[in-house]
Amino acid sequence: MSAARRFYLTTAIAYANSRPGLHTLYEVVGADAIARWHRMRGDETFFLTGTDEYSVNIAITAAKLGKTPRQFVDEMVALFRAAEDALGIAPDRFIRTTDPDHVRAVHEMIRRAYDRGDLYQGTYEGWYCPNEGFRAPSDLVEDATGVHCPNHPGVELQWLSERNWFFRLSAYQERLERYYAEHPDWVQPEYRRNEMLGFIRQGLEDFSVSREQAPWGIPFPLRADGSTAQLPDGSWDPAAGTVYVWFDALTNYVTGVGFPDDPERFTRWWPADLHIIGKDINRLHTIMWPAMLMSAGLPLPRRVWVHGWLLVQGERMSKSRGNFLDPNAVVAALGTDGTRYVLLREVAFDRDTDVSWDSFVRRYNADLANDFGNLVNRSLSMTARYLGGERPAPRAAADAPLAAAWRAARAVHEEKVAACLLHDALAALWEFVGAANRFVDAEQPWVLAKAARAGDTAARVRLHGVLGDLLEACRLVGFAAAPFIPRTAPRVAEQLGVPYPYEPDGNGGPPLGELLDWGSGPSGGRIGTPVPLFPRLETEAELVSRAGPGQ
Repeated sequence: MSAARRFYLTTAIAYANSRPGLHTLYEVVGADAIARWHRMRGDETFFLTGTDEYSVNIAITAAKLGKTPRQFVDEMVALFRAAEDALGIAPDRFIRTTDPDHVRAVHEMIRRAYDRGDLYQGTYEGWYCPNEGFRAPSDLVEDATGVHCPNHPGVELQWLSERNWFFRLSAYQERLERYYAEHPDWVQPEYRRNEMLGFIRQGLEDFSVSREQAPWGIPFPLRADGSTAQLPDGSWDPAAGTVYVWFDALTNYVTGVGFPDDPERFTRWWPADLHIIGKDINRLHTIMWPAMLMSAGLPLPRRVWVHGWLLVQGERMSKSRGNFLDPNAVVAALGTDGTRYVLLREVAFDRDTDVSWDSFVRRYNADLANDFGNLVNRSLSMTARYLGGERPAPRAAADAPLAAAWRAARAVHEEKVAACLLHDALAALWEFVGAANRFVDAEQPWVLAKAARAGDTAARVRLHGVLGDLLEACRLVGFAAAPFIPRTAPRVAEQLGVPYPYEPDGNGGPPLGELLDWGSGPSGGRIGTPVPLFPRLETEAELVSRAGPGQ
């Protein structure tokens, strides 16, 4: 491995039970921006995302459609991949829980837990959500229509009684409490950590890791006596059952970096530097998953970031409620980078946020079309008109009012990205964009140009300095925002007449910090042709007609 710092980033894997909604891919967009930021900084980065493909509900849905479960999930995964491509997502691996190496990883985790004495057989009786698995009574919602899973209110629960394998989560209570105490920052934001600590202190219950009669799943590798359930022909004894969906799904994070097939690669990348997950699966990732890793003798992730939900008039955006947005339709209306920007700027990455089409359109028009797009266009147009397209150099930092504003904005931006507060990181950049636009109005280059044409030498010098500063401001914002608007950033550089040294996924090129110092761009040369980056959406009604809610 090179001397560069390595950074391993994951998202929760999406449940492949139907086509994706924008809310499903929200965390993947945020993770992609973080991964690109690390790549451009020069960190050796590995970004993992993918799909969770085993569940009773998927088997039921496939049967209703006259398809095999594998046919059904292949179709759903193709939709996820297409939507992620439309959003500019560039993972280093898109993992599927049906991948052969993942089956081997799950089997190894099961065997390690058994060898440590953390698995035992018992009888489970209780409610089972086909989308999510067994639910404790305290987790369920009861109303006039019956008992429901809080995350899947439209899915009918099943009352099950069957003999399963159980994992001794209760044996890890003290160890988890101690780990939380010794690593106070490993679950963030802090209030999400406190929620999990409160849950742990109520007492942990063992959880099922197998299903007795669920053929669509990873075969359980052990018989009741601990011997292998693999038959002489290499197949697995169906009487041993299948692996419970959450034990299977959580293991993807170690599968993705070589566990157990490639120990050298696994040692190189694990533990993950950052898990990004939604608040509804916090308990699984910060209580069950760490206990599973402890049982397997593996280190825990360095940080888990828990984001909130997209809300619509106070209600969670979801496919079951019918209030979700089709990501492909949103991209058709706003473009790839427009969608990425409004999603990460409008939706706070640390809490629930109420969103609407109106809020997305207002943000797009205000920040992208009016502020940044207009800043780039007017700076280039004035350079073409007043200086014949020759690119002037920015003034020295000590002589450029925008340089001090940039230093402050850059510091906040970098701090907030590192802290996963992506909405605040973008806000810092766009405060600087606002300062640059105000600088145009204060300096009035058109007045300076008129005076320069009349022979005013001081006005000519000042005009060059002002336009040089504005072009530098555009360059700096374009590079700093590149992880968020990766397809627009090269266009900004091209129009400014400066090279864009990074590959489409953010790899290659010098460490980003070298390009974010005031005055670090190339000197001399000519600008390119100004072309609007973000055409204004004329009316909100037009957007709604072009990209309405998903069905």
